[in-house]
Amino acid sequence: MTIKLKKWDVAEHLQTEEEMALYLEACLEEAGDDATLIVKALGDIARARGMTQLARDTGLGRESLYKALSGEGNPSFATIFKVLHALGLRLHAGVRHA
Repeated sequence: MTIKLKKWDVAEHLQTEEEMALYLEACLEEAGDDATLIVKALGDIARARGMTQLARDTGLGRESLYKALSGEGNPSFATIFKVLHALGLRLHAGVRHA
């Protein structure tokens, strides 16, 4: 008997806007000073929503978005804001308690 394993992809499980927002919020809480985690989370959400539509909504190229949001790219803050806006998401600031 052969067991086939498939790499787990969070993008396949983000079905609703609320799930996407909660996922980003959890990543923001866990990231500490790791900006790559936030960028990858945005990439996961973008793939769940559809990268082609996101490219249209942001005015950025689809391939450029894949690269920028892969965790290996280095997107500008302006790109992050365009992506957040197009996805209907916002960043929130709060006070961290020791």
